[in-house]
Amino acid sequence: MIISSEDELEKLKDIGRICGRAVKIMAEAMEPGMTTRELDAIGRKFIEGEGAQSAPEVCYQFPGATCISVNEEVAHGIPGERVIAVGDLVNIDVSAVKDGFFGDTGSSFTVGKADAKTQRLVRDGKRALWVGLSQVKTGGRLAAIGDAIGTFARKNRYTLIQNLASHGVGRSLHEEPTEISTWPDPDETRIMEEGQVFTIEPFLSLGANFAEDGDKDNWTLFSSPKALTVQFEHTLVVTKNGPLILTLAD
Repeated sequence: MIISSEDELEKLKDIGRICGRAVKIMAEAMEPGMTTRELDAIGRKFIEGEGAQSAPEVCYQFPGATCISVNEEVAHGIPGERVIAVGDLVNIDVSAVKDGFFGDTGSSFTVGKADAKTQRLVRDGKRALWVGLSQVKTGGRLAAIGDAIGTFARKNRYTLIQNLASHGVGRSLHEEPTEISTWPDPDETRIMEEGQVFTIEPFLSLGANFAEDGDKDNWTLFSSPKALTVQFEHTLVVTKNGPLILTLAD
C-alpha cells in the first residue's frame, strides 16, 4: 500500500495504535500462573472494545485473537492451556483490522526474573528493530534494512531467522512489498517509495537460522537449530524524513 490521502493515514494510525496498545496491555497483565488462553482473552477484549477484529482470525481462521509464543516457539503460537512460568520468554504478536485497514506489531518479554543471557537477547532484539527502522527513508534501498540488522547481529554474536520476513501491510495483512528480508540479501534491489506501508520484524536468535513446523499443531513454528529467539515488530510509513511508526503504544 502507498498512502494516497490523509483519511487513509488517519485510519492506519488508528489501527496501529490499537495493535500497539493491545501488546502493551497484554504485557502488563501477564503473570506467572496465567495460561496463554487467558492472556489472549485480555487482548481480544481490548481489540474488540476498540471496534477492531483480530486479523489472523479474519484472514486465516487462526484459533486465537493473538499469537503467543513461549520459549522454544518462535512464532504463530496458538493461545491455549500452556501455563506461563517465571523465567519464560514470551512473544506477543498482534495484528488487527478496522475500517478495512490493518496493523501489525509484536514484542518479546521475559516473565519475572530471567537469566542474564535471555535479558540481553530481549534488549538486543529491540535494538535490532530500531537499527532496521533507522534505514527507512524515501528513495532508500530495502536491502539496507537487512544489511544493517545483519551487521548488528554479527557484531553482537547473534543469528537471524532467515525464513520469516517483513512484509507490506495496509489494505490487507500481507501485501506488496512482500518478503522484505531482515538479514543481508544480495538479490534485494527494490527502492522504498514515499507513503509505502510495511513492517520490519527481525527475529534475533541465540543460534537459530530457520523457523520450522513442529508436530504440535498446524500453526506453531519452532527454531532450528533449537535456540531462544525474540521478535520485535512495528508497522511504518516511509517518508522523506524517515519512518512514521504507526504501532507505538500511546
